[in-house]
Amino acid sequence: MLITRDKSFYKQFFALYWVLVLHNVITLGVNLADNIMIGSYSETALSGVGAINQIQFIFQQIVMSAGSSLVALSSQYWGQGRREEIKRLSSCAMLVGVTASIVLFVAAAITPRGIVGIFSPSKEIVTQGANYLKIIKYTYPIFAITNLLLASLRSVETVKIGFYISLVTLVTNCSINFVLIEGRFGAPELGVTGAAIGTLVARIFELVIVSAYIFFHDKKLEIKLKDFLFIDKKLFADYRKTAFPIILVGGMFGVSTALQSVILGHMSDSAIAANSMATPLYQTLKVASVGAASASSVIVGKTIGMGDMKKLREIVKTLQLMFVAIGVVMSTLLFFIRIPVVSLYDLSPETASLAKTFLLVLCFTGFGMSYQMPTIIGIVQGGGDGKFVLKNDFISIYCIVLPLSFLAAFVFDWHPAAVVFCLNFDQIFKCIPGFIKVNSYTWVKKLTNN
Repeated sequence: MLITRDKSFYKQFFALYWVLVLHNVITLGVNLADNIMIGSYSETALSGVGAINQIQFIFQQIVMSAGSSLVALSSQYWGQGRREEIKRLSSCAMLVGVTASIVLFVAAAITPRGIVGIFSPSKEIVTQGANYLKIIKYTYPIFAITNLLLASLRSVETVKIGFYISLVTLVTNCSINFVLIEGRFGAPELGVTGAAIGTLVARIFELVIVSAYIFFHDKKLEIKLKDFLFIDKKLFADYRKTAFPIILVGGMFGVSTALQSVILGHMSDSAIAANSMATPLYQTLKVASVGAASASSVIVGKTIGMGDMKKLREIVKTLQLMFVAIGVVMSTLLFFIRIPVVSLYDLSPETASLAKTFLLVLCFTGFGMSYQMPTIIGIVQGGGDGKFVLKNDFISIYCIVLPLSFLAAFVFDWHPAAVVFCLNFDQIFKCIPGFIKVNSYTWVKKLTNN
């Protein structure tokens, strides 16, 4: 049977999927709003903020990987109705995420200009990026705590609160940006500093809302503050075993994405500005696949926890067909909106032309991503096999994609659009090992203990 006829599966999947997609759209919409508002203010400011966003992306990948590890483990316990273990695992994930945020905060405080200088030799871009980083670094520990609390809730299929939080964040951030970036209504013109203040205030609101919900309203987990003050050594060992490859994958992906900006940034200022514009739009549409991966991870983990292999095989086949359909819709939408969105930015003709071409490349590679990413991350990793994902990403990114991209940029002197294709080529060829692995079912791992 190619697709399951179990109506409860579709009800469960789409109940999670649409909320997760909307949550991720609005969350990334905050970054897109920052980019559009800053891009209309100054191309140099856009490049400076884009450089910092690459560092943030690495950090966010690590935090979200810590959350994904929590979901992979906790969803299996959820399938068994064991809530106490989920609370203890949440404290393990929080320790990892907060530690990562403190490390990045300290690095940003010590050498802000050095961090921006990795991505561009331009003094103007470095200055803009450093000014943005002075404020934005305070959001790092807040982001870690908020997202790991939301991961705890997601593992027990509570997802609507994330959507409401992201909606408040978008409205808050855009409102403050509108006033402070260009100095409206008598406020000072703060440029990138105003954008950073808007993001910081929005992140504080996020933390306040999710904390109030999880400590005073949630009835599934009933987590208390004291639960985060105790680390269960046995469960931490289980979490570390599961999380280590997943966090490495997230970190590698974040670094490879940042290296894309390093490569393009050392080709020309226009290339890094075009990439700073194209990436947030692509990431915003990519949430259709990210949401599918997140929903699949919860459902797959829960089904494994319940021990129902027949049902698992049915839903895995169904999910793969759904991923392909999502890819067709996403790539088609990106193709038609790329030109109108680029026109919203105050870009030079050269930069605008590059941005449109970059987005055209991403229409093609994004189709492959829509299948392989939720298949490998959502099903295989969500089913407990993080080691395969680690090996697959290491070989494809660091042994093929990055060497080829460096050669294309600095030896063969290819056009920036060709370099962007090289940097995203793995989204196409990873479909093959992903398809073989997911249909072998060797990734099914029982992660719970007695």
